Amino acid sequence: MWTVSEEKAGTLTQCLGVAGHLTSDPKIHTVGRLPKWRRGLLSPYRRVRESEPDIVISCGWFAERHVARIKERFDGRPLAVHLQPPARASRGTYDLAFVSRHDWKSDRLEGTEYRSMIGVPHRVERARLEERRQAARGRWLGAGDDRQIVVMLLGGPNGAYDYDAPTIDRLVATARQLAADDRLVLISTSRRSRPELLNALLRIDDERVDIWDRTGENPYHDYLAAADAFVIGKDTVTMHCEALTSGRPVYSVDLAPIEGKRLEKFEWFHRDLQETLRLTRPFTGDLAPYDYAFNDQAKEIAQTIQAHYETAYR
Repeated sequence: MWTVSEEKAGTLTQCLGVAGHLTSDPKIHTVGRLPKWRRGLLSPYRRVRESEPDIVISCGWFAERHVARIKERFDGRPLAVHLQPPARASRGTYDLAFVSRHDWKSDRLEGTEYRSMIGVPHRVERARLEERRQAARGRWLGAGDDRQIVVMLLGGPNGAYDYDAPTIDRLVATARQLAADDRLVLISTSRRSRPELLNALLRIDDERVDIWDRTGENPYHDYLAAADAFVIGKDTVTMHCEALTSGRPVYSVDLAPIEGKRLEKFEWFHRDLQETLRLTRPFTGDLAPYDYAFNDQAKEIAQTIQAHYETAYR
């Protein structure tokens, strides 16, 4: 099995999350832009020495031409799966495409079977979070300390939302208030976060607020395992989906909107999670517990791929 994606975490993680349910040792191909003329005799895969894979799982726009050339190299094989809507130029390349509900309006290509998914797949698994929960909480809470742990996950500008100065001030005030209500607040920013956000958070002088300064070991998975509730910036789809895997309350915090189609798509995503699927809730200051059922999307996708492969290729 091969995964084909850009090197950036957002696409690679999706591929590996699904592949991990199908094999313990996927062959990882990280790729860049491939010019249209790199085909036929000029294809970078013409003389590839690796064994033909049974399945190729890809994500990201750059991956599509690479997968087309891989199928060209192996006479129309292997089973090709894309984890987003393929572009029109990829007609005939993909056997299966998994499309997030908020992307479902995209054009569909003939010859490709489409399936819906909630958000995006990833590598976080609920069983593993539960296994490490006690140890993770022990990193920040002493014996007998049963305070609620709230995890704030914050990203950066993405074309739909901005972390402008008023938004940063509001997020800092939110962290302070959550701590003042006798909670332990753990905060992580992302690669997209502006330095101004992290610097403002690091100026919070409160032992009840712990911020990862982006040096040393990344505590992200322990944050997910330790949390009793989440407050997450609306700019990130992946972190919402990873937090939902824990089964604990997930609250989405508003950011400065940037008008346009990208904002409309993200707002549709959040309305779907909150109003239709009843998985998340808008953050208004309250962190009341609630119940929901969220299936592991990576596992479900892998099961669908396996069933399709067994039907079509065996």
